[in-house]
Amino acid sequence: MRQFGARRSHAWFLDKAQQLKEAARRNPFQSQISYGQLVSLRMYIQMLFQYQEHLSKLLREINALSKSFEEYRLIQSVPGIGDKIAATIISEIGDINQFENPKKVVAYAGLDPSVFESGKFKATINRITKRGSSRLRQTLYTAVQCGLAKGRNKKLIAFYERKRNEGKPHKVAIIACANKLVHWLYAMLKRQEVFIDQV
Repeated sequence: MRQFGARRSHAWFLDKAQQLKEAARRNPFQSQISYGQLVSLRMYIQMLFQYQEHLSKLLREINALSKSFEEYRLIQSVPGIGDKIAATIISEIGDINQFENPKKVVAYAGLDPSVFESGKFKATINRITKRGSSRLRQTLYTAVQCGLAKGRNKKLIAFYERKRNEGKPHKVAIIACANKLVHWLYAMLKRQEVFIDQV
């Protein structure tokens, strides 16, 4: 992996994969292909396979390392949160004690509202700041969606439905759920307690 793609980004490999698919659809073998094109094609295919193997190995190592943390077991007690989500939350938050309160974690994830004020004007509709860790923010969104799916997390579903009954749009309710999930996780990690899914 280091020989071919150590400095290549994930997006670069996805772009090359897309180029290979498009080339296959065009069926380039109907026309004469140069030796150089074949060499390039083989190299890109080899790089993609090595990249996939490297990612699989990293994922196994991350899962094994995550299981050594007590926080991993606590976070996984939340319905809808699996191995990958729990590992990502741990890696992004780190030591929970570095945050004074759950609002600090909310801000770190960029889930806090951005308030626009000018003179006597104050906005009534605020968007989230999207500062901080975009990976944590996206992982929390995914955790919420997994928790809501198939009635997994009854406590989260009740909170979501309450927000919808208040007239909040779906997207706003999802953001509110992610915010609430952060508060639950913060309390769980601070107290070293598992999640209790009771409404």
